[in-house]
Amino acid sequence: MKITVSIIALWLCVPVLGQTSLADYRAAVADYSWQLKIAASKSDAAAETAGQARTGYLPRLAMDGSFTATVRHFDGVERWTFSLLPQLVQTVYGGGAVRAAARQAELDYGIALCDEEFSRLDVRYAADYAYWNLSAVELYAASMRQYVAIIRSLKEVVDRRFSEGYIAKGDVLMIDARLSEAEYSLVSAEQSYEVALHNFNILRGTDAALGVQLAQDIRDSLPMPGRVVAAEALERRPDYAAARLRSEQAEAGIRAVRAPFNPQLSVGVGGMWQPYYPNSTGATYVDGSAFVKLSVPIFHWGERRRAVGAARAVQLQQEWNAALVHDDIVREEMNGWTALVQSRAQVDASEESLRIAGENLSISTYSYGEGLATILDVLQAQLSWIQLYSNAIRAHYNYAVAVSDYQRITAQ
Repeated sequence: MKITVSIIALWLCVPVLGQTSLADYRAAVADYSWQLKIAASKSDAAAETAGQARTGYLPRLAMDGSFTATVRHFDGVERWTFSLLPQLVQTVYGGGAVRAAARQAELDYGIALCDEEFSRLDVRYAADYAYWNLSAVELYAASMRQYVAIIRSLKEVVDRRFSEGYIAKGDVLMIDARLSEAEYSLVSAEQSYEVALHNFNILRGTDAALGVQLAQDIRDSLPMPGRVVAAEALERRPDYAAARLRSEQAEAGIRAVRAPFNPQLSVGVGGMWQPYYPNSTGATYVDGSAFVKLSVPIFHWGERRRAVGAARAVQLQQEWNAALVHDDIVREEMNGWTALVQSRAQVDASEESLRIAGENLSISTYSYGEGLATILDVLQAQLSWIQLYSNAIRAHYNYAVAVSDYQRITAQ
């Protein structure tokens, strides 16, 4: 019964000091994440680009100037001359280019925000994965330590019975071989824990070797999330929203490529400051002007038709890409829910199997001590217990990851 009690204690004990909760770890990973910083900088760049595109609606002030000095000198004429021409120009109609460019930039900013939100979902899932992976390998290492302790406890009984002449040397050799195998597996489990710890700490930007105690682990009862219908998942997913925005952006791109082939109308005022010609006295004058500029493309050998055709092809590609993303999300939701339900069922089945294996190990060990079972019976019970224990750990881990994955798929 001592073995059964130790198994239950190992499975139920929860660390209480120096805890790192899942919510705190998610926040730390998000604060450190270079992926999120890059996505945020892309959003900032898109916002500035959108502001830049809107300046196309405003009048523009420009100034042209020149200064010339001749090498040869003519009597009565200054060698130098200059001109300075400031102009204020307002585009009245640019063929729709300004409006299309501004719309494209606004949509690009919306796409960048969607991409940033999708990156946030990915980073959160990566944090969950690292957290649950560390919990799983920590529990597996603990189970291997318990497994080694169980075998060593049995070895003491075997050695005592062998010294008393009750068993043959073969039993001693079998338990020694099993102990050596268990110790080897323990070393591998400890190594896996160290690797998981390094990944855990690097993801949040701390010392890779820093020790940690988790406030939650895969043994905790994670609530079963409610199912999200595909239509709602589609509305939540930022990558699907970005795909639809790209389709709309491509539609604005058609107007943008058509604009240079439309009439262009602009008005403006300006003034020329320059010396008289020929420059004999150095005196200058200012001559103001107002103008209206109209440009009407007439024939470009089908360039407009082909440019618009290429833009329409791009727009169709973006529409089909949005449809592809739609189907991918529907498939992900269905597969994610199936994995969630199946992993939950595996948790329940593995718990029951582990309970039975623990009882069988306790009975086999006691029976061997009383001479009612062989060493093979005990070794088989030990092997069955550690295999079922590993299955239980894997089932809990798969369920925890499935919960996080389904939350990522449905953008919760």
